[in-house]
Amino acid sequence: MDLSSPVILAPMAGVTNMPFRVLCREIEEELTGTSSGLYVCEMITARALVEGNEKTLHMTSFADVEKPRSMQLYTVDPEYTYKAVRKIVEEDIADHIDMNFGCPVPKVTRRGGGSAIPYKRRLYGNIVGAAVRAAEGTGIPITVKFRIGIDDDTHTHLDAGRIAAEEGAAAVTLHARTAAERYSGQAHWDEISRLVEHMDGSGVPVLGNGDIFAADDAQRMMDETGAAGVEVGRGCLGRPWLFAQLGAQLRGEPIPADPTLGKVARIIYRHAELLAQHDGEARACRDIRKHIGWYLRGYPVGGELRSELAKVSSLAELAEKLAPWQDSEALADDADGARGRQGSSSKVALPDGWLDDPEDASVPVGAEIENNGG
Repeated sequence: MDLSSPVILAPMAGVTNMPFRVLCREIEEELTGTSSGLYVCEMITARALVEGNEKTLHMTSFADVEKPRSMQLYTVDPEYTYKAVRKIVEEDIADHIDMNFGCPVPKVTRRGGGSAIPYKRRLYGNIVGAAVRAAEGTGIPITVKFRIGIDDDTHTHLDAGRIAAEEGAAAVTLHARTAAERYSGQAHWDEISRLVEHMDGSGVPVLGNGDIFAADDAQRMMDETGAAGVEVGRGCLGRPWLFAQLGAQLRGEPIPADPTLGKVARIIYRHAELLAQHDGEARACRDIRKHIGWYLRGYPVGGELRSELAKVSSLAELAEKLAPWQDSEALADDADGARGRQGSSSKVALPDGWLDDPEDASVPVGAEIENNGG
């Protein structure tokens, strides 16, 4: 799987669906003449995929322009992992599979899923190994994403990287925060450096994730840590043009300017249009509301328009509300910085006795979750 830019769209529940991924590609091609990065779909639950859950199958759909097709799996069980990857292979659903061991959401970790799993070294290794075996000989790479660890006292990322390499993973990505930190504070890029050094000689590249908000952040992370690439999550909320800027920066090309308010208004409508094609107009108008706040951050539009846009119920109404701003040359006065959920550090919810035995390979009971925003 060859990419001309080592920039990856991080999977985000309720955000990185097909319409958003297509929008990012369209804007990158418009601004730079190429679609160079990797755009990963929302997290897909392995068991739900195996059992043919209708909502899950809809979430696995890709547009014809999406090449390569990249999917992230949430899984807690080697058996279902193997079955899910075989289904992806046999039904030609995706060209790349990433595995989620980084989700810090309490409803996930309290059942032993997400960022809780790498602490259980044998279970984690069994899951990664099952995925690699299921994809063997197909050319579909298996990559793994994880965090620094549970909290400041329980780091697991060095072991997680080593085990992933031993099991045959093609690359690993470190979100440089602990599960306890969730999305708060500043990402610990020095831990990416530690992982890069630890993985030296393994042949498995390390990518970094955390606090990529501006065009030069990716280059700075790679220069400071030795990471082979970057994964961008919250920095692209309301800024699908960020990938064009990051890719151009890394290729040494002129960096596209931030868009005017008029251009953003047109992007908002295009996003809603793509959502309507994918999910129907009513749902699209509900979904675009959360994106509008991110899109308009820093732009001088006033509270009245923001309030009106938060209530749109049709594409025609959206077009009407945006029409007065179509030719505005205004620029945002707060283009960069953290977006989306941040919160604060808190104790990680874990199953009783979870930390007693790191070599326990038993599958956590009831840790499967539905694809409902977790």
